[in-house]
Amino acid sequence: MLKLSTQDVSLNQEYADKHAAIRFLAQQLTDNDLVEQGYHQGMADREAQNATYLGNGIAIPHGTTDTRHLVKKTGVTIAHFPNGIDWGNGNVVYLAIGIAAKSDEHLGILRQLTKVLAEDGVEQALKNAQNAEEIIALLNGETQFNIDFDASHIQLAFPASDMIQMAAVSAGLLKNSGSVSNEFVTDVVTKSPTHLGGGVWLLSSDKGTNQTGMAFVSTANQCHFDGKSVNALITFAACNGAHQTQLNIITDLVATGKVGDLISKSAQELIVMFNPANDEQQTSDATDGNRAIFKIRNAHGLHARPGAMLVASAKKFDATITVRNVDSDSAFVNAKSLMKVIALGVKHGHQLEFIAQGADAADALTAIGQAIESGLGEA
Repeated sequence: MLKLSTQDVSLNQEYADKHAAIRFLAQQLTDNDLVEQGYHQGMADREAQNATYLGNGIAIPHGTTDTRHLVKKTGVTIAHFPNGIDWGNGNVVYLAIGIAAKSDEHLGILRQLTKVLAEDGVEQALKNAQNAEEIIALLNGETQFNIDFDASHIQLAFPASDMIQMAAVSAGLLKNSGSVSNEFVTDVVTKSPTHLGGGVWLLSSDKGTNQTGMAFVSTANQCHFDGKSVNALITFAACNGAHQTQLNIITDLVATGKVGDLISKSAQELIVMFNPANDEQQTSDATDGNRAIFKIRNAHGLHARPGAMLVASAKKFDATITVRNVDSDSAFVNAKSLMKVIALGVKHGHQLEFIAQGADAADALTAIGQAIESGLGEA
C-alpha cells in the first residue's frame, strides 16, 4: 500500500496562486520520476473541471484520465503553504497533495486522508506545522483531536463501597482501551478527587497517558468521601488538549447546578453529551424516509472528481441525505460531505444505499440516481 513519507514533503512553500502551486507539484512529481513531462497539463485540466479543494485547508491536485498514461509509478508529493493559497470560492489551502495514480492504488490514501482531515482543528494544525514529521503525523492520524470516550469507558451502577474502588474501576476502563498504562492507574488511585456537586467527583492525571481519554463510573451503593456522597466519578487521562470540550461541558453543568443530572443518564446519553462533534457523523438506521440503491459505474470508483459531482448533486436539495457503501457494510454518512463520501472507499461496481428525509427527498434521490447513471462527470 502507498504510504506517506516525510521525504514527500516540501516545507514553507509560497506561490502567488493555485496554478503556480500546481505547476510546482507537477514538477516535483516529474523530478521524482513518478510521471512523464506533460502531466502538468492533466493536473491543470482537472482543476479547471472541478476544484480539487478537499476541505480543512487541504487540496489534492491530480491528473485526468486522459493523462493517466503519463504516470510511471503511483506516488504523491506534498507541499506545505504556511501563509495559505487562495484555491477559489473563499477556500484557503495550507497543504496540497499532488497525486500520480496508475490505477486505484491511491484510494487507500484518500480514504485515510478523508477520515483524518474531517477532524476539527486539523486546518489550524496544518497551518502551524513546523516540520515534515508533524505534517505526516497529522495525515497518518497520529495527532489526537477528539477525546477517547465511548461505551467501553463507561461503567454504570458499579457496586463500589469507597472512592478507591471507583478510581480503580475508572482507571481500569482507560487502561483496557489502551489510553493509559499501569503508571496512570497507580497515580489515580492515590489522588484525592474534587467534588463537583451532586455527588459527582473528578479525577485527572497525565502520568502514563498514551491518548487523552475520559471515563465515567457511577455506583449502585451508598458511599461517601470526605463526608460527601459519592454517586459518580469522572476521570480524565490527559496528554494533550483533546479534552477541552468535555471540560467546558462539565464547567457549564457545574455553573448551572446540573452536574448531578449526569447520574441519571444512560451510557448512550453520556456519549452524545460529551461527544457533540460526532453529531455530524450519522449512522442512520432510520425507518422513515426515501431509500434508493445505485451502482457506481465509474471505472475508478468514487475518487475526488466523481465524488465531488455526487456531493454537488446532494447539496442542491434541502433534504437530509445519508449514504453507505453496501459492499463494505459501512455506516451511513452525510452524503453532502465530500470527505465522508470518499472515505467510503467506493470502487467500480460497488452499490451505494441512500436515505433522504425532507420535503424534497424523493426529488433528491431521483437527481442523485440520474447523476450516477450519467457517470458523475466522467464518460
